[in-house]
Amino acid sequence: MTRYLLFAFLLIATSLASQAQSSLYMPRDVQQAYKNGTRSPDGQPAGKYWQSKARYNITITATPPSRTIQGTEEIVYFNNSPEPIQYPTFRLLLNIHKPGALRAGNQDEDYLTSGVHIDHFTVDGQPQTWPDPNGFVLHRVKLPQPVKPGDSVKFTFNWHYDLSITSNREGVIDSTTFYLAYFYPRIAVNDDISGWDRSNFDDLHEFYSDFNDYTVTIKVPANFVVWGTGTLQQPETLLQPAVAKRFKESFTSDAVIPIATKADVAAKNVTTQNAVNAWQFKATNIPDMAFGISDHFVWDAGSTIVDDATGRRASVQAAYNDTTKDYPHMVGFARNALQWFSRNWPGIPYPYEKTTIFQGYAGMEYPMMVNDETYGEDTALARLVAEHEIAHTYMPFYMGINETRFGFMDEAWATSFEYLIGHAANAEVADRAFKEFRVAPFVKDPAAEFEIPIITPGTAVTGSGLRANQYGKAALGYLAVKDLLGDATFKKCLQGYMKLWNGKHPIPWDFFNTFNRLSGRNLNWFWNNWYFTFNHIDVAVKSVTKTSTGYTLTINNVGGFAIPLDVQIVYADGSKETLHQTPAIWQKNQQLATVAIKTSKAITSLLLDGNIFMDTNEADNMWKAPVKK
Repeated sequence: MTRYLLFAFLLIATSLASQAQSSLYMPRDVQQAYKNGTRSPDGQPAGKYWQSKARYNITITATPPSRTIQGTEEIVYFNNSPEPIQYPTFRLLLNIHKPGALRAGNQDEDYLTSGVHIDHFTVDGQPQTWPDPNGFVLHRVKLPQPVKPGDSVKFTFNWHYDLSITSNREGVIDSTTFYLAYFYPRIAVNDDISGWDRSNFDDLHEFYSDFNDYTVTIKVPANFVVWGTGTLQQPETLLQPAVAKRFKESFTSDAVIPIATKADVAAKNVTTQNAVNAWQFKATNIPDMAFGISDHFVWDAGSTIVDDATGRRASVQAAYNDTTKDYPHMVGFARNALQWFSRNWPGIPYPYEKTTIFQGYAGMEYPMMVNDETYGEDTALARLVAEHEIAHTYMPFYMGINETRFGFMDEAWATSFEYLIGHAANAEVADRAFKEFRVAPFVKDPAAEFEIPIITPGTAVTGSGLRANQYGKAALGYLAVKDLLGDATFKKCLQGYMKLWNGKHPIPWDFFNTFNRLSGRNLNWFWNNWYFTFNHIDVAVKSVTKTSTGYTLTINNVGGFAIPLDVQIVYADGSKETLHQTPAIWQKNQQLATVAIKTSKAITSLLLDGNIFMDTNEADNMWKAPVKK
């Protein structure tokens, strides 16, 4: 069997190599979308493009320290597909905590719960039996009547579940601090590529959501504050007057305002003193909602201008335990991130009204929310992680990425933006951190899983190979095409792609083809080289020969990736010169490149330096002139 699999991979590699200068490999489901007229080969949504959406009205009740969450929900689902719907798919993501669920790894007993319990379910007002109450994440429901194209259907749920004691992306932070995510029954995405999303959630791969409208009400006892996605409705009815005043002022302030201090919390001077307060949040055209609740976290806030053209500001908030050393800086870190991303890369104004950094254990992104660990006195790492998670605002949330299948369209962009914002602050530190954290783990390990093509669906990959493909390796591909095109053209293409596809569901071929069209260049040779091959990074000096105008340097591309590099030259007179080479040197021949070095001086040595494009074998990157006897 191993022999046959190897043979199959070699056939794929050979086929992809033969296409390197022509067209991109395209799976049959993408070909079918082109035939159906939903997507265009030039990267644009075609005339028959469609996507469905839902309107959620959710009420949940939390009474810490009880871990039981109770909820009611109404979903109005609009079928914008060209086909009637008889068997919609629902996802109960928190059933990942049930014993027997198909998880990516082992978990301890504190992780396990009895899952989500559906207490009542209706379709268009008619009670229905919930299918397979002992099931896990995916639930296929038969409707009494098909939902015709252009029509809608209403579902209602009553449900309850227990939060996991082990907190990661969601769960118990401490006995009276909870993080609520993926907490509600949701209808799966039905798209023009794969139909209903029936991929399993294994707690390693991430998510895929439609753009929906939400009204979420969270009922908690007095003295509990709720932070979350969306616009908080009538905060003056939930907060005591002095706190409400500071909260309102923070939306127009450049300063960091302590909304609720340790003293405020201890004196119970933060929330109104009703037995139960109902915190309601509303958001439209957004892929998900998430919330943090606590009765003892302190609360800072400020704001920043994210759209210079209109003067629009976004709120920046932080909720945390006052014993942390790094979180008092978090509003400042997040303000800087929103400013920088809005004005530089990607250079599109932050699209939401706020972001909130909530102290948890996940290092995880949600629309308008971040759940981050504390890193003690290591404020540099705390800042880097916060910047990475905030960058996810653009991908996947603004762009509607299928993270489960194409995680590199999401994580690799956040990784690229993380590097670029760090590089702008301190290039040397950013280069060193990126190499150590994002690149070295896969470049310095010869394991076969690190050479699986990036385009491989995430649902078919796991472990360290998946992480490399989604983060560092694909990020290097994005940074390489930035080097290839130059900043101006790259920004034109990136912003054009984002403006065209935000609020929709782009796939890799939409991205590749949009860049081809907007750059005015056929970049298929590059996309094939980086995203469709088994390449790695390894260049070597083949030869240095004297010419009438200087020297010719010949470089072997042993690993295959079309990387940018610097040729660092030392001359006999002690002077030095650096010649930067973009990935364009590999366009005609991806195995061999020549560099003309025009000089009248003698070269004593030269070095090929890829910087963050780390070489797997640096021993053959140096050339020294023969010593004359």
